[in-house]
Amino acid sequence: MPEYVTVIPNVSTELPIAVAMSGGVDSSTVAAMLVRQGRTVVGMTMQLWNQRRLPELASEAGAPSGSGRCCSLDDVYDARRVAEQIGIPYYVVNFERQFEEHVVKPFVEEYLAGRTPIPCTLCNNYIKFDRFLEMADSVGAHYMATGHYARVRFDAATGRYQLLRAVDRSKDQTYFLFGLTQAQLARTLFPLGELNKPEVRDIARSMDLAVASKGDSQEICFVPNGDYAAFMDAYLKEKGVAVERTSGEIVTTEGRTLGRHEGVHRFTVGQRKGLGIATGEALYVIATDPASQRVTVGGNDDLQCARFVAKQVNWISIAGVDDGATMRAQVKIRNKHAAAPATLSGTGDAERVGVRFDDPQRAITPGQGAVFYDGEIVLGGGWIE
Repeated sequence: MPEYVTVIPNVSTELPIAVAMSGGVDSSTVAAMLVRQGRTVVGMTMQLWNQRRLPELASEAGAPSGSGRCCSLDDVYDARRVAEQIGIPYYVVNFERQFEEHVVKPFVEEYLAGRTPIPCTLCNNYIKFDRFLEMADSVGAHYMATGHYARVRFDAATGRYQLLRAVDRSKDQTYFLFGLTQAQLARTLFPLGELNKPEVRDIARSMDLAVASKGDSQEICFVPNGDYAAFMDAYLKEKGVAVERTSGEIVTTEGRTLGRHEGVHRFTVGQRKGLGIATGEALYVIATDPASQRVTVGGNDDLQCARFVAKQVNWISIAGVDDGATMRAQVKIRNKHAAAPATLSGTGDAERVGVRFDDPQRAITPGQGAVFYDGEIVLGGGWIE
């Protein structure tokens, strides 16, 4: 085994650790590493979505149900196989009801309201680091470990747990973890935070793990082929909910009508393809208005903006920003967005903060996350209004 060592301080080898095993190489390597280090490990897989549900979507996508997505039936099989290989107890926990309530329904509601949701963040907030810890308690595990690329440390000076970016910035997943609480961070281990992906692959191969060469999942588990609108149509039809079919206008920023569309839930800020209009120039979605069903399009310059307000802010490494006070931070408005320098302003409401970028940023999208960094430290994050 390569000499890659992740130090887990202040964790007794006698205290069981529940590993959230997704069936992928990352979480499988975490479980195997902990066993190799002499820890008492219990493997648990969360069954979140019935991949056989809405079968018409899989046939439209041209791929078997669950193919290429996380949390599929194949993933459950792979996780069980690894657990047997490394000799640990293994359980599959059914969270389908909770997942639908806290992730799928809000996902649909946000799109219908003209916002662009992040289901992976909702899943982390309400399932993977909430319900999972409850299940860890049920098997006597005080700690949970995951395959996320992130780090946690305790700051004795402030008495707070800090969330830090992963050493491998190309795999860093802290953007999706801004909702974690102090209580959750106190019980969470991220053994891969100090490693890069090639090192993780090397460890998996050195231990002959069955998933060592398995590819990474690329799609949201309940949305085949990334077609959000098709999923929503099928989901609402299954629920017997009629989608408002009144078509709306596609207009320019000057108010000139260019065409019509079938619903704002089919569009997101910054979108270029699939507008259904041809003008001979590059046009992007600038805004959507569910009340009027109007979609506004414009040029790339129209997407530039420097200010927004973040709501439902969760402060992690600091207590917050006082009313009238300001602080400097680097802010990410999408997972692939390079964090840009900005000023945070307190609003008098601890869960709302004003953000002003030094330079305008492209496509600040309502419903997306805004995560605040101080170098490698995650200060906190919220949702773009």
